[in-house]
Amino acid sequence: MTAEELSQRRHFRRRQDAARAGRHLPTEEELLRGMGFFRGELTADIREYAARLLDWISKRPHPTLAALAAALDELTMEPSEHAVQSLATVLAATEGKEHAAVESGRLRCEFYLANFGDPDSMARIAGEMATLALADLHECDEVELLWRALGWSAHSRSIAQMQRNDSDRDRQTGSFWELDGLENRFRMAIEGQQLLGAAVGPSASDLESGDAETRTQEAASPGGTAVVFRSIGNETTTEGKRVLKEFGNLFWQPLPLPRMPNLTIVRARLVAEFPHATTVIDALLQKLAGRGHVHLRPTILVGRPGGGKSRFARRLLEELGLPYEMVPCGGIGDSFIGGTPRRWTTGEPSIAVMAVRRHRCAGPAIVLDEIEKVATSRHNGNVHDVLVGLLEAETASRWFDPYVEAHCDLSHVSWLMTANEVESVPAVLRDRCRILRFPQPGPDQLTVLAARILERLYVELGHDPRWATPLDPVEIDALNAAWPGGSIRTLQRLVEGLFEAREDGRARQ
Repeated sequence: MTAEELSQRRHFRRRQDAARAGRHLPTEEELLRGMGFFRGELTADIREYAARLLDWISKRPHPTLAALAAALDELTMEPSEHAVQSLATVLAATEGKEHAAVESGRLRCEFYLANFGDPDSMARIAGEMATLALADLHECDEVELLWRALGWSAHSRSIAQMQRNDSDRDRQTGSFWELDGLENRFRMAIEGQQLLGAAVGPSASDLESGDAETRTQEAASPGGTAVVFRSIGNETTTEGKRVLKEFGNLFWQPLPLPRMPNLTIVRARLVAEFPHATTVIDALLQKLAGRGHVHLRPTILVGRPGGGKSRFARRLLEELGLPYEMVPCGGIGDSFIGGTPRRWTTGEPSIAVMAVRRHRCAGPAIVLDEIEKVATSRHNGNVHDVLVGLLEAETASRWFDPYVEAHCDLSHVSWLMTANEVESVPAVLRDRCRILRFPQPGPDQLTVLAARILERLYVELGHDPRWATPLDPVEIDALNAAWPGGSIRTLQRLVEGLFEAREDGRARQ
């Protein structure tokens, strides 16, 4: 990388920091090149842009701009997809195309609509990125925009196909984590499996004048990514070479952070499935509002057995678009969660490092089911002791993995735990977690829960859940008489009994 290119990157990072702080509104080209939105939020960027263009119009009163002013005024009050589409329509018909502000507004609207999940806009944005990428290829060796363009193009096709197959499915939920994954896959395909040399770390010219903070900023991409692995210990040994082969294509590679989905839709889906857990859903989602990517604070869901904690944890992560690993803790008697040294034949990375590698994501989630059932012996280490370091952001950002034998940034990993009680969980661990009481459902939620269970039974048999015959009043009364509330497992057994009775009755007909 030349000195000029390095200077351009640093300039881009400074403007990116200013955008996050609300001091700089990214230009259209900066957005195409991966700069985040104003204050890190799509709606904040839309409002700021609309307000600035409205101010520009007010200083140039003209009859042909009246409709544009009205559309912008609406956008400042309601930065929705519909309002952006209205502005795009007005801009397309606005005279005075020689004005750069009007022309750039069309491209910006396309970018906004693409981020709302419109596949046609995604495809057009991919074309704009490809055009910039071609210019970059003529000027330097950097090809970052090339894999961004390919990722957006492939993702637009994926979203369009999804809409054709399931028109009722929201196109935005979880979709941008998939986009980040596509970009990274194209990047790896273009760069190849480079394990040593410059591909492992930054060049000498990148580091010669920078301090530790500068190097950290160099590693993190402005587009919602983070570098997890920066080095490997003892790479010249036999074991080190093996680990290098396993992790080589991840060193100094920005991995995607899970993008924030539409939280309103996430909440609606979770409340429909877990109507008894509304307070827990709101407590979890409210902490995510306004963030650029999904990251859950360490949380323990505490409730009586059978209340649906484990299923809720899994469904929460699925709706948020977080890749995850679920680890049953019953009977665990060692510290395998923290990894084991490579010198042992059973050596393996920590569970968080394995999740990052498997999902190629810097911020996966780990679900520790029934955390209170972990064995308390310290003969071979203890899960609770290991978790203390992983749950602290400061230590997690420099977690020393015994298999990689180097520090890894695991600060973006989300930790979600379930427990029937927390009295047996060490206080030092409880202090690092948010503890939420997960309520058991009551009889007033029976109709909704029973219908969901019935749908799942049809799915398990390979049928479309829409084929499920709704429970009739007689069946509902029978369930009410047998289930006063409490364990969902008990309700599931009762619904399964009704389902089998139905099937037996049909077989005799």
